[in-house]
Amino acid sequence: MGAEAKLVKPRFARECRCFAVLLEGSIAGYGWLSTGPEWIGELQLEIKPRKAEGYIWNCVGVFRSLLAGICEAARDTALKRLWIGSVAIPAEKALAPLGFRPAVSVRAFTFARVHYRKVTFVDSVLGREGLHVLSVSPGVYVGSSTRRSH
Repeated sequence: MGAEAKLVKPRFARECRCFAVLLEGSIAGYGWLSTGPEWIGELQLEIKPRKAEGYIWNCVGVFRSLLAGICEAARDTALKRLWIGSVAIPAEKALAPLGFRPAVSVRAFTFARVHYRKVTFVDSVLGREGLHVLSVSPGVYVGSSTRRSH
């Protein structure tokens, strides 16, 4: 976890769950599962999963195996829906086979402490629910960039 090591204790205090994939005794990947609000820094949004929902975030390393394990653990704890954001095109290939479907598309970038975000969604119940947990509406947003440790 390197530089993120100091964030582990506060994450556990918020009841986030950490998952790791071990290969030959070494950590080959890790990721987090939250059922409460979490800040998505690259989007400058806070996600607020509803009851029986979770948010998978900060996955590093062997993505497909890690994601499959988190999904299995979530099913065992009665979570009915998982949200995940993806910006890594190769990693997105692992999402559909595990049951994930696109709900909201957010294109975002920050330059000189100004954040630009364009939100579009899939016209479906899932898309509307995605907008709800992100507390956003379709459209363009330009504003100051906010930095939060989480």
